[in-house]
Amino acid sequence: MRSTRTALLIIGCVLMIPGLILLLVGAALGFGYAFGRGTDGYFDATLDRLATPTAAITTDDITFAADPGSPDWVLDALDADIRLRATSSDVQREIFIGIGPQAEVDEYLDDVSHDVVIDLTDDLDPVYASEGGSANVALPTEQDFWAASAVGLGDQEITWEATTGEWSAVLMNADGSAGVIADVNVGTKAEFLVPLAVGLLIAGFVVTAAAIAVIIAGTRPSSNEPVRDTANVDSKATESSLAEKASPVRLTATLDPELSRWRWLIKWLLAIPHFIVLAFLWMGFVVATFVAAVSILVTRTYPRGIFEFNVGVLRWSWRVSHYATTGGLGTDRYPAFSLRAQPGDAATLDIHYPHELSRGLVLVKWLLALPHLLIVSLLAGSSVRWLAFEGDRVSFDATGGGGILGLLSFIAGLVLLFRGRYPQALFDLILGFNRWIYRTVAYVALMTDEYPPFRLDQGGTEAQPGSPPTAPPSGEPHLDLRAAPELVDEHRQ
Repeated sequence: MRSTRTALLIIGCVLMIPGLILLLVGAALGFGYAFGRGTDGYFDATLDRLATPTAAITTDDITFAADPGSPDWVLDALDADIRLRATSSDVQREIFIGIGPQAEVDEYLDDVSHDVVIDLTDDLDPVYASEGGSANVALPTEQDFWAASAVGLGDQEITWEATTGEWSAVLMNADGSAGVIADVNVGTKAEFLVPLAVGLLIAGFVVTAAAIAVIIAGTRPSSNEPVRDTANVDSKATESSLAEKASPVRLTATLDPELSRWRWLIKWLLAIPHFIVLAFLWMGFVVATFVAAVSILVTRTYPRGIFEFNVGVLRWSWRVSHYATTGGLGTDRYPAFSLRAQPGDAATLDIHYPHELSRGLVLVKWLLALPHLLIVSLLAGSSVRWLAFEGDRVSFDATGGGGILGLLSFIAGLVLLFRGRYPQALFDLILGFNRWIYRTVAYVALMTDEYPPFRLDQGGTEAQPGSPPTAPPSGEPHLDLRAAPELVDEHRQ
């Protein structure tokens, strides 16, 4: 049975890859079509001025080909239009633009000096490759191979329906003289993008939903396997108890009494299998949260299966974090591969299931949580930089480092390495910071309507409202960093 669940978990993670790719591509196409077009339906890109002392400027190969095994009419039926606009810098000189078959354009300019645009920089600056030859060229208007062309003074425009083959665009003076300077705009219109984006999104949601279902099935315990699950018990006594808690998000952890001095140095390496699985699970978390948002807007309820999955992802992340990274390195017990709470977990996370949620908060929780998100960015993995270019300003770099928690966990590891014991006060502080982070994540992920408190609840367990702080498990005195500064100085001495 355990091997079956492991296989389901692996299948679900693998299945999520194509699902998420379909969703990302479909979303990109949809947003691009909705916001990237002009009023005329074209996607426009204005190149920096094209200029050459030679007789012509051409493009590198423009290849339109159907997928191998598909007939060419498949691409032709997509009805994609290409539009070229060119404006000569010399109002007295006629300009020529044309699109023709690559082979015939190459033959036409075979012995003629010209420049080829082989690439564009991020700023749409053209990158040229020069082709040597003479300055003499036959008039472009006398050639009969052009699929589309325009010639004249001022603005010139051609529209060409893309068809299968290899093509080249050409910019010249109408009289074939050297020295071509013009501003060029390239536009494309593709009406097939809408049905393609919708189809990809539907396929992505179906595949991703199937992957999440397989993952949930793979992590569901068998009937004879004892599992502690305190987050989703429906009894009135449990609900009453949960209602009395300071927060619907309950994060706890225990500090192992005898930690290895050196094992924390390689825990991140031992946890790599967890990191790989969690990468896919967090992708599913994002998709599942989007589905839950739609459900809340319609029914005011968070689907129970999705809620359990998302709680499981957070629980798994906290379990691994407490073992190997910014959760404090507080245990040497290897974390379980499970979305469910397991007997003997050194780190636990439970979230009270909300039976009804506000529709109005769904779209603004991320905005309301901005003060918390700023704090979380500092705690969880961002660095603060002072940027001197383009004026002085402060910047937050989300990929800049391990943040405050990373630094505190590293300090705890060093103390453990050299002194052989973990400072209880530092452990309590790390737990408080992590508790703040997970409360914020749960709120932004729509799992609760209770706004996270601006309060640092330290310690391995969460105290009940009005109850005294929990005594530390070890014999070391407990330091509350919220106390007066003189108490902190006395403790340090």
